[in-house]
Order: sequence, then C-alpha cells, then structure tokens
Amino acid sequence: MIINPKNGVDQLLFGMKQNHVEAIYGKPSKQFKDDDGNVIYLYNEQKLRLTFYEDEAFRLGYIITSNIQATLLGKAIMGKNVAEIKTELPFKTWEQEDFDSTENHFNESNWLILQSEYDSIIRVEIGAIIKDSDEFDWKFKG
Repeated sequence: MIINPKNGVDQLLFGMKQNHVEAIYGKPSKQFKDDDGNVIYLYNEQKLRLTFYEDEAFRLGYIITSNIQATLLGKAIMGKNVAEIKTELPFKTWEQEDFDSTENHFNESNWLILQSEYDSIIRVEIGAIIKDSDEFDWKFKG
C-alpha cells in the first residue's frame, strides 16, 4: 500500500467520488456521516478510513491508514521509530502535537500526519492539498 503525498494512497486519488472508490474496493465495511456531513468509508481489510467532503461534492479529500504494509517514499513505516523515519524523509518541517500517549507529527506542505504511540508509527493521515486560490488540487480528473 503506497502512500503518495499530495495524490492519495495506491489507486485512490484525491478527488475521486464514492462510485470510483467502490469500483476499486467494493462496498465499504462501514459507512457513516461525520458531524460536518462528510461521508466516511471504512475498509477493514485494507485498514483505510476515507473522507468524502460534503462541501466539495463528496470528493475524496482525506485518507487515514494503519495498514502494516503502508510505505511512504519506498519506506515501510508502520511500527517504525517516528524520529528515525522523520530524519530519513525529505520533509524537513514538522509540527508536533501531543495527545496523552500519542503524538501527531504534521508536515503541512504534504498535508501528512504520522501518528505515533510510544515512539512507533501507528497510523498515517494524508489530505488533499489546497492551492493558493483556496481550492483543492484534485488529482482525479474523471
């Protein structure tokens, strides 16, 4: 499962609609709406949480994964030491936020969060990039 900063994860591209995702993975294991009216798809087997933004015509705009096979720029990252992975990545600016036993390590230029617990990466969050014109840079053109 390849995490492609600014683009998506594996075959999933930011900007896809629900039918495009279902053509790849089938119906989600679970589906619900969040407090903002966004549609959330959960795929248990792939360990994916997908957010389709209500105010963007339900385009795929955010992906969370805890898939053990996830790679970022060719590196397996799940379960790895977050400090070591951050030094190996070409992204140099990180903001850190602590939540009890977990920390979020956020790189804004790639809208990437490495979430760690006990210094080990437990999940990755990646979002669609917003261009200078305050519009999303949708990668899926279909």
